Amino acid sequence: MSRILIVDDEPAIGWSLRELLSDGGHTVELAASVDAALDACRRLGPDTILLDVRLPGRDGLSAIPDLRALAPGVPVIVMTAFGDLDTAVRAVHAGAFDYLVKPFDLERITEVVDRALAERTGTQSGAAAQPAAPSARLVGLAPPMQEVFKQIALVAATDLPVLIEGETGTGKELAARAIHDHGGRRERPFVATNLAALAPGIVESELFGHVRGAFTGATADRPGLFELADGGTIFLDEIGDAPADVQVKILRTLESAEVTRVGSVVPRPVDVRVIAATNRDLAAALRAGRFREDLYHRLRVFPIAMPALADRHEDIEPLARHFLARHVARQAGAAVPPALSAEFLAALRDRDWPGNVRELKHAVEYAAVVARGGTLRPDHLPQGRWADVPSGGAGVDAAGAAVGSAVKEWAAAARLAFAGLEEPDLHHRAVQLVEATLLREALAHAGGNRTAAAKLLGLDRATLRTKLKALGIDD
Repeated sequence: MSRILIVDDEPAIGWSLRELLSDGGHTVELAASVDAALDACRRLGPDTILLDVRLPGRDGLSAIPDLRALAPGVPVIVMTAFGDLDTAVRAVHAGAFDYLVKPFDLERITEVVDRALAERTGTQSGAAAQPAAPSARLVGLAPPMQEVFKQIALVAATDLPVLIEGETGTGKELAARAIHDHGGRRERPFVATNLAALAPGIVESELFGHVRGAFTGATADRPGLFELADGGTIFLDEIGDAPADVQVKILRTLESAEVTRVGSVVPRPVDVRVIAATNRDLAAALRAGRFREDLYHRLRVFPIAMPALADRHEDIEPLARHFLARHVARQAGAAVPPALSAEFLAALRDRDWPGNVRELKHAVEYAAVVARGGTLRPDHLPQGRWADVPSGGAGVDAAGAAVGSAVKEWAAAARLAFAGLEEPDLHHRAVQLVEATLLREALAHAGGNRTAAAKLLGLDRATLRTKLKALGIDD
């Protein structure tokens, strides 16, 4: 059978892996440091290596080039208890065959080792240089997020189109930014747009630009977002909302690497990587004839599925700590983040989070403000969620009656407070009060997604944006 080298300074892990792989008929040797691993490589000539990241004296990832020099073509399987995107990217760039997060599933270990041995000659050596640190950070230890990290690490070094799929609030734009930041275009522009947020009449002009006179009031030629992203990456969020004629032009741009501004017949070359995202079922849109099949396959060269927060509950605590630390750092005179009580974390785990990571972020920030620097407790979380209201007409009727009573009380107090003014304007004051509360609740329910909030309210996104600005609400 094969010779396997395990490099890990934790005796219990080394012993369990040796027992597992020895039972499979392999010859297994253990090393607890990089120096010992290099010596074993010279003596053993391993067929595959399982390498821990954190080792005494020297980082395991930094040793991959030396190990591969002593054992050319040998697959290196990286192991870590501290899985994050940077580690995954470093592992892939260093030429690791695969990336496993502790604690291990023993069946998974066996499967990966068998695959590595079967494909030994297919692994490729990686670049020695590490990518620049990403400007946007994805957080997650759960297996679904570890898979996302590996996919980002793999595709970042290419120029393949990527389609990121997932529910609202799962971090699709963060994933797109991470792909850009870890790729060869990191020094060039990253241009993001949400197609659902653009009025149908201006989508084409925004993406591809227009020439003087193409629209009433135009005073000069204007480049579109594809041209502004030249050399870099364009992120097309909510691609499923692209009008049919715009889908045709996006497809043409992908195939020809050219754009033609509205009102012009002159094509302009562009060198742009395209990353698209959607929270819709594009396969269903294909069947319904709402999305072009050729564009779908052109965009979905490398799909990445962002998991819902419900599928990664073990990430709730690290995400909460991350959002709290970021919130505190943005405040004047940034201090150490306050403590998160065990009850607070339990309350976070008990919620459904239909708005996913974005909703969790807003809830933690809200709690931090209410706690005023103290330990965060369950009562600091936003209350009165629409999802908690009883379903059916009875719930709505009861809530409506409560609103009516509250308006009566407010009207009585407002008459006393403003009666002496020349224009008490109680109607305007009441509407403004109710509208501000309604908009905040809609945003909270949608996890901060303004497009979803506007749909819930029955408003277009531009109107919602105008109202939020007028009311001084900054989501």
